[in-house]
Amino acid sequence: MKVLEQMQKDDYEQVVFVQDRGSGLRAIIAIHDTTLGPALGGVRMWPYASEEEALRDVLRLARGMTFKSAAAGLDVGGGKAVILGDPKRDKSEALFRAFGRAVHALGGRYITAEDVGTTVEDLEHVFKETPYVTGISSAFGSSGNPAPVTAFGVFQGMRAAAEAVFGSDDLRGRTVALQGAGQVAYHLARHLAEAGARLIVTDLDPEKAGRIAREFGAETVPPDAIYDVEADIFSPNALGGVLNDETIPRLRVRLVAGAANNQLESPHHARALKARGILYAPDFIINAGGVINVADELSGYDRERVMRRVTALYDRVKAVIAYAEAAGVSTHEAAEALALRRIETVRSLKHRLTLPERRLDALRSGRRG
Repeated sequence: MKVLEQMQKDDYEQVVFVQDRGSGLRAIIAIHDTTLGPALGGVRMWPYASEEEALRDVLRLARGMTFKSAAAGLDVGGGKAVILGDPKRDKSEALFRAFGRAVHALGGRYITAEDVGTTVEDLEHVFKETPYVTGISSAFGSSGNPAPVTAFGVFQGMRAAAEAVFGSDDLRGRTVALQGAGQVAYHLARHLAEAGARLIVTDLDPEKAGRIAREFGAETVPPDAIYDVEADIFSPNALGGVLNDETIPRLRVRLVAGAANNQLESPHHARALKARGILYAPDFIINAGGVINVADELSGYDRERVMRRVTALYDRVKAVIAYAEAAGVSTHEAAEALALRRIETVRSLKHRLTLPERRLDALRSGRRG
């Protein structure tokens, strides 16, 4: 990959490659856009097949965080980090402290948090080296694991999308196919079970899927079979790129709504879903509960305020669907348009606000302007 060309194409501000020989750390930090504020996004640890695969992932994730935060009305920008390694074997205090030093060197331009393959305990090691960490234990004045809040937001967004598809946001009797059984999916399954939904679940880790099956009466299927089950809703809650040319024709659902980031392999796959009569709840709208939760720490955490904002994702999903219908575009295109509108508005406002300062500097130096 030609990194600078890719950065220029999608307007990334900064990409940092990090290594620490002593701890074995190999990481990439991507800052996409800081128009709205410092870049906020989690650190993912994953056994990537190559450095290029890791780079592609972190770039996509960072850009997605820009749109997610903008659409959620937050005053933070988009960033992400990935650590190359197996989270089951390669973790250590030294590795995460080395990562913390790399984050600290950015001076607050990037603020990290939990993501796939990392835990609250891992982030507490990062916190030993930098204050630019969110979502750690409440013992440190933080908000704790954001997964339950993310799941609640997905549940609210799923209900809103269901109303558009089925005429009611009541999920009782609806069949939901859950792809992934991690922390967010577990809490989402609990909400769905309490709402009376029937669950079908899969995960690469059979133990995780088995836990949801035991506790919430879900049916389990092999990982690849999840695309073929007959259900009302397909809910991707694992890694990205799962909606593509190969999987979309196999879906036997009317709605896609889940917590995974970058569910579309490419933006045109949103139009492919639309062509099949499947409504797509854009991932960076519906899964914004986690970033809403951790971003609130930056202004003094207030749980009630967070839950009000996360509950409002119901109305935000409805607004995106209405915009898409009125404009005749996919819901993904509608969501990106709304996010970009806010970014450009704030960017132009900042330019207007700095104009008097530039003018004053010119006058002081004897210039006219």
